[in-house]
Amino acid sequence: MMGERRIGQEALFYEFSLERHVPERHLLRLIDRFVELDGLRRELAPFYSEVGRPSIDPELMIRMLIVGYCLGIRSERRLCEEVHLNLAYRWFCRLGLDGCVPDHSTFSKNRHGRFRESDLLRRLFETVLQRCIDEGLVGGEGFAVDASLIQADAGDRNRIEGAAGLPPKAAGRAVEEYLAVLDDAAFGAASEVTPKFIAPADPATRWTAAHRGPAFFAYSTNYLIDVDNAIIVDVEATTAIRQAEILAAKRMIERSVERFDLCPARLIGDSAYGSAEMLNWLVHEHGIEPHVPVSDRSKRSDDTFSRDDFAYDHQADVYVCPNGKKLVTTGRRVDDGTTLKYRASKYDCEPCPLKMRCCPGQPARKVPRSIYEGTRDMARDIAKTEAYQTSRRQRKKVEMLFAHLKRILKLDRLRLRGPCGARDEFHLAATAQNLRKLAKLIQVPTPIPAT
Repeated sequence: MMGERRIGQEALFYEFSLERHVPERHLLRLIDRFVELDGLRRELAPFYSEVGRPSIDPELMIRMLIVGYCLGIRSERRLCEEVHLNLAYRWFCRLGLDGCVPDHSTFSKNRHGRFRESDLLRRLFETVLQRCIDEGLVGGEGFAVDASLIQADAGDRNRIEGAAGLPPKAAGRAVEEYLAVLDDAAFGAASEVTPKFIAPADPATRWTAAHRGPAFFAYSTNYLIDVDNAIIVDVEATTAIRQAEILAAKRMIERSVERFDLCPARLIGDSAYGSAEMLNWLVHEHGIEPHVPVSDRSKRSDDTFSRDDFAYDHQADVYVCPNGKKLVTTGRRVDDGTTLKYRASKYDCEPCPLKMRCCPGQPARKVPRSIYEGTRDMARDIAKTEAYQTSRRQRKKVEMLFAHLKRILKLDRLRLRGPCGARDEFHLAATAQNLRKLAKLIQVPTPIPAT
C-alpha cells in the first residue's frame, strides 16, 4: 500500500557517523589499512613556511590522489567534486562531514612544487612496496619486466618536423623538462636518430606507431614485478623507444637491490631484453638467470646457410662449415668492439660444392660472433627447460597489470605533460595497483568477540 509521506516535525538534532556508513568491504576501507603517511608528512615539513596562509595538510592531498588513481578518477577538478559529495571518500580523506575540500588548483601547485622537490610520490610508492614486502607478498625469486606505451597529452595537429628542431619561441614547464633530460639515456640520449615529428607542447614525447596502427605521441611506463603475486617492485618512465626501456630495466633492478635488497634469481622478459649486452649484464654482473628469448638476426631468408648451420669449436675457437672447413678469426673486434669476424679461406670456398648455398655472391664465407655469445648460448639452453615454459606463462602477469592500468584505472592517456608529469602519474598508478593488491590478498582480521 502506498500513500503520502507525512512527517509531523523534523528532528532538531541528528546523530550521524561516517564510520558506520562506509561498508566493511568497500575498497577504500580495505585499502585504508595499508596507507601509512606519517613518515611522508615529516619529509615534507621543511617545504612548508611558518608564515602566510595556513598550509593544507599534505596527507589530505595524497589521500585524495590515492582515491582518484585507485578508482579511475583522472580529472582533478572532478576528483574534488567527488570527494566533496561521496561519504566514503570523505571518510578515507579524514574530512568528516564539514571538512573543506581543497581547490583543484592546489594539486597543480603542490605537484610542480613541494611534491617534486621532495620526490614525495616516489617515497609514497616505496612505502607501499615496503608494506607488501612486510606482508610476505614479495618472494624475490623471480622478476618480470616489460614496458607499455601510454599516449601523451599532445595532439598531432600541432606537430612539427623533427629535423626542424624545437621552435625558438617554445616555452613552458614541459619544454624546460625536455631540455633538462636531453643528456639522459632514458629520454633525449636514448637514440641518435632524429624523431620524425616533435610535439611543441611536450617535446620529450616520442612519435611512435609501435601498436601497428595510427602513430601517436607517447611515453613508456616500465614495470618490474615479482611474479609470485604480481606486486610492482619498481616503475620507471622513459621515452617510447626500445633502448630506453632496456636502460629502465637495468635501473629498476639495481634500485631494487640497493633499496630493498631484492636480487632475483631469474628475470623474465620478451625479446626486447634479449640483446647480447643485456644478457651479459644480467649473468655476469648480477648473477641473474635470463629467462628471455635471445634476440637473433642471423637467420637468412634467401635459403642460404645461416650461422646456426656452422658448428662452433670452443677449444679451437673456430667455426666449422657444413663441408667440414674451418673459419678462423684474427681477434680484431668490429661493430663497436662487440663482434668478432670468422672467415673461411677462398681456396676452400671456390671449389666447394655447397658454395651456392653458402656464399654465392662472395669469394669466401664470413660468420660474425658476439663476444657475449657464451651468455647467449646459456639463454638458449635455459629456453629448452621446463622452468622457462613456466616463466613464459608468468610473464603474462605484467601484461595483465598494463591492461588493468588502462582499462580499470583509466590511464590510457596522460593528463600531465613532461617527463616529470609522466613519472608522477606512473608512480601514483603503480602505488594504486599495489594497494589494491594488498586489499585483495590480505584479509581483514576477524574481530574477537568479547567474553
